[in-house]
Amino acid sequence: MSHRISRSRFVAGFVLLAGVAAPAVAAVRVVTTTTDLASIARAVGGDRVEVDSIAAGNQDPHFVDAKPSFLVKLKKADLFVQVGLELEIGWAPNLLANSRNAKIQSGGPGFVDASAGIAPLQIPTSADRSAGDIHPYGNPHYWLDPVNGKQIAANIAAGLERVDPDGAESYRANLAAFDARIDQAVVGWTAKMAAVAGVPIVAYHNSWPYFERRFGFKVVGFVEPKPGIPPSGKYVAELAESMKQQKVGVILMSTFYDQKTAELVARLSGAKVVTLSNSVDGLPGADDYFKLFDVDVGRLVDALKP
Repeated sequence: MSHRISRSRFVAGFVLLAGVAAPAVAAVRVVTTTTDLASIARAVGGDRVEVDSIAAGNQDPHFVDAKPSFLVKLKKADLFVQVGLELEIGWAPNLLANSRNAKIQSGGPGFVDASAGIAPLQIPTSADRSAGDIHPYGNPHYWLDPVNGKQIAANIAAGLERVDPDGAESYRANLAAFDARIDQAVVGWTAKMAAVAGVPIVAYHNSWPYFERRFGFKVVGFVEPKPGIPPSGKYVAELAESMKQQKVGVILMSTFYDQKTAELVARLSGAKVVTLSNSVDGLPGADDYFKLFDVDVGRLVDALKP
């Protein structure tokens, strides 16, 4: 009996020592510019990654105030992921330059531009600043087409493989699962959005061309006369009259734009303001990339019901 007990203790002790000798793999530290990229990075990275987003979901990603805490995160990061197409041009390059982390600089193994492989919409033919806040490489809101989420995920997976080649098999499996889930979800979202196909809509800012193309409604005007330019009283009156003529019933808003101006246009035109989540965590319930579209599709379809 004592021999059996001693042997059991030996085996238990060996297992315990083996566990001590094989510590868990340190998480790959990923820093993204937006919550959408963070959500996709978590889906692809799984339990091998630790992900932080710089911009909050209810924040305009064009304008982010640099904080010392951002630099601390970037200095420790293994992978940096940006939207690209100059969405973050006003703040991300400066943060990267001051991060003292060579790995995540543009061209480094830990740098990912999520727009790689995306076909941008609305590339301007000339760089005319009188046209407002323009993006010379095209409209950067491409994540709002869920099918583009697959390309974003592929870009992130490639970056993770560069900095953590031991995790390649895991990243590829997670990517395949993410793609399959997107394909399935798009079928459901498209079926729900069939009710809004061809419906005229006014948006506050030019944030929705990819969402519009995917789901078939028609943006016929903007509350901003030019991107980033607030409307005059005359412009508001003319827009409201045009909306009446075109029977526009909805004004699309993101959480961070001027609600008062949108409400004024709504009162003058008879339309209603519908706030959608521009990014993950922008509205309650939009907790990840899939729930973002659940919320936005649901809100828009409900708003356009007779």
